[in-house]
Amino acid sequence: MSNKRVEHLEKIKDAINKADLSEEEKSNAWKHIEEWYAEDKAFGTLYEKLAEISPKIEALLEELGLI
Repeated sequence: MSNKRVEHLEKIKDAINKADLSEEEKSNAWKHIEEWYAEDKAFGTLYEKLAEISPKIEALLEELGLI
């Protein structure tokens, strides 16, 4: 994970911890963020593999609004 992403996740974690939320709400928020991060990471891996197959994939993904 890049340093920039780690910094962003730490800022989000701090904001959640400081928010006026119950412990259950904080836990749920963090679980959702972890899920989104995993999905984002998986999409990045998929994108890299597809880009290896053909450079035209990037243009297609851009046209679809996915990147």
